[in-house]
Amino acid sequence: MAQRSNLASMSVEALLKLRDDIEDVLTRKAEQLRTQLSRLGDESASRKKGGGSALKGRKVAIKYRDNAGNAWAGRGAQPVWLRERLKAGAKLEDFAVGGQATARKKAGRRRRAKK
Repeated sequence: MAQRSNLASMSVEALLKLRDDIEDVLTRKAEQLRTQLSRLGDESASRKKGGGSALKGRKVAIKYRDNAGNAWAGRGAQPVWLRERLKAGAKLEDFAVGGQATARKKAGRRRRAKK
């Protein structure tokens, strides 16, 4: 409460100088924080570079293809063209490339051990 009465008794010039001083201090603090954040961002970016999946972004062999040239690797959601044909009565094996996709389906999947 002593500060309020002290501010109220200050002249306009003194208040303007105080405001400028506060602005200078806040600007320096903001610059320090920006510098710290950029350093933290650089550190986290360097950590992320080596931590990705080894399989991410790799191309996968096509497992299913139709006569129109549509293809699906068997990963992710089924594409619309395949889903529509399956609803119309076709079988997934009809679109298998080289018959290997059906053999894997019947054999079941096994998980690989982590290296």
